[in-house]
Amino acid sequence: MAVVSVSMPDELLERIDEFSEDHGYTGRSEVFREAARNLLGEFEDRKLEDRELLGVVTVLFNYETTSVEERMMHLRHEHEGLVASNFHSHVGDAFCMELFVLEGQLDEISAFVGKIRATKDTLTIDYSVTPVDGFEPTFEGA
Repeated sequence: MAVVSVSMPDELLERIDEFSEDHGYTGRSEVFREAARNLLGEFEDRKLEDRELLGVVTVLFNYETTSVEERMMHLRHEHEGLVASNFHSHVGDAFCMELFVLEGQLDEISAFVGKIRATKDTLTIDYSVTPVDGFEPTFEGA
């Protein structure tokens, strides 16, 4: 098995070590292997391929990190055919939240999320993907 060197903030490494201990992992390498498998498998769901999808992506970053906000603006314009809607909001005293609503194919949404994940200084990134083709809503009640 290959040995890989990774740079990360001390705080993140401490959280990973604590997570490893709390959840019964043999060590941080096992945590990283599982995280990598999960990350690589996220967009490999065959049921979503070649379908029209709705994606919702939420990004949280520190207000004083202006380069993140600028990068979000560039991504919005770079992917204007994918971004159906975009919302920016201030959260608390020091944070901004960027919300993207995407309409497109799995590979397009995956590439967009990947670019956001690669953006330095983002604090959290959350997303969901839902098929919208062939969607037949059901109504309950009288």
